[in-house]
Amino acid sequence: MSDGVFAALANPTRRAVLTLLQRNGPMAVGDIAAALDVVGPTLSGHLKVLRAADLVDTRRQGTTIRYVTKMSVLEGAIAELMENMRLGARNGEVSDGDD
Repeated sequence: MSDGVFAALANPTRRAVLTLLQRNGPMAVGDIAAALDVVGPTLSGHLKVLRAADLVDTRRQGTTIRYVTKMSVLEGAIAELMENMRLGARNGEVSDGDD
């Protein structure tokens, strides 16, 4: 589950999209593109990756499709990462992977 999330987050434009949506709520593609100064086809590719990672969803409002963040997916991936990082650590020690 989290591999796709972290792969999606590796790109700064996709992180900017998530930040923008989280701060502003549902937004249309044109509004996102204008706010980030990204051309439509490029943004569409980024949104496709974010949707595949289940980080954004769409909501139809009349004839407009608006994108929203799915923070529960991001929070779950972060929790999974934190849990995995604790594996192998003993008594507050940091594991060097040679255990």
